[in-house]
Amino acid sequence: MRTIRRLPFDGVGVDYGVVRRAVIIGNGFAGAENQCIGLVRALGLVSRHSLYRVTRPTGGISGWLHWLPVSVHWKVDYLMRRIVFDGLGSFRAAISGHGVAPSSSSRGLTNIHEADAKQIAAMARDSFHKDGPLLIVASGRDTIPVASSIRRLAPENVFVVQIQHPRTRLNRFDLVITPQHDYYPLTPQGQKQVPWFLRRWITPREPPDKHVVLTVGALHQVDSAALRTAASVWHEELQSLPKPLLVVNVGGPTGNCRYGADLAMQLIDTLHNVLSSCGSVRISFSRRTPEKVVELLVKAFSANPKVCIWDGQGSNPHMGHLAWADAFVITADSVSMLSEACSTGKPVYVIGAERCKWKFADFQERLQKLGMVRPFTGEEDMSETWSYAPLNDTAEAAKKVTEALAERGWSVSMSP
Repeated sequence: MRTIRRLPFDGVGVDYGVVRRAVIIGNGFAGAENQCIGLVRALGLVSRHSLYRVTRPTGGISGWLHWLPVSVHWKVDYLMRRIVFDGLGSFRAAISGHGVAPSSSSRGLTNIHEADAKQIAAMARDSFHKDGPLLIVASGRDTIPVASSIRRLAPENVFVVQIQHPRTRLNRFDLVITPQHDYYPLTPQGQKQVPWFLRRWITPREPPDKHVVLTVGALHQVDSAALRTAASVWHEELQSLPKPLLVVNVGGPTGNCRYGADLAMQLIDTLHNVLSSCGSVRISFSRRTPEKVVELLVKAFSANPKVCIWDGQGSNPHMGHLAWADAFVITADSVSMLSEACSTGKPVYVIGAERCKWKFADFQERLQKLGMVRPFTGEEDMSETWSYAPLNDTAEAAKKVTEALAERGWSVSMSP
């Protein structure tokens, strides 16, 4: 890790080595951006951060082109639009170099800025003597080029944290925060699952070095203060519900955890089996939940007086559920939902873990070994409880950030 000279106080008492502000580089996905906000919150900078976002073209064939690097995606989109709107002549002009780069705009967003590495780096340099170092926190594949470019352009003015493994060239960042299961390909079990001729293409290729912070799950905003606030906000609606309160969070299938109506039917059967030991049940769906899964669960439980299904209208009860639930049932696909629930120290039951593959199966096994989750079988008595040391990834990651900053002679201002 580089050693950068810490500048002293200036004549009016400004300490150039104190981080007082943060920039979050997001990708538009709630799961990724929530991790960044959670870390910034744990560092005491949540009221002093700005959100910048890396965006991609939408509409047409753009949904099929997310495998492309962002910059290439925009150029392809530009060319396709020129073909459609200007005809073949304009296309020939475009490929000869006339105005291929897309325009930079906020695309209708008033409080979210376009993530431009040069502009952010210039801002960090220009404001350094007034406001001190700038903390950059990014998450998601699309943010990697922007975050690494900011560090390259303003190395003495920024500290760059990349959440989720960037796969290669980790030295482009000051700190990388990633779950342990991202290193599953290096384990003996992971190696056995990869044909020898493909192993050189599977990342990461090297064990974590000293500037990699390993977590169990995903970072998030759920801490004791947030739970106390949520308990107060949702007191009127949730406090009087018959106990025990079982909260069921249903996600959606992923490439490494596939399911559909089959898991919905399994969930319906197991829930029916435990209803007698529940006082109340609250069911919520995510934006990824297949419509068929929603329909089956609504049909099975909408008439049951013990069960309330959130219809997506009004305030999202998620934080209230975390605060007031006595136990959780969560589908295995969501690392974020499981990480949040396990931070409460309350019983967490998982359904569908046997469907997870690759590193996500490793994540499920890790949670079970830590005693944080158990399989949901339908034989549980929800009036019986169990506990464990709550998952504390976000606070521990924030501590590692402050330690890394201290190595550079910098600190974080915790004052409002």
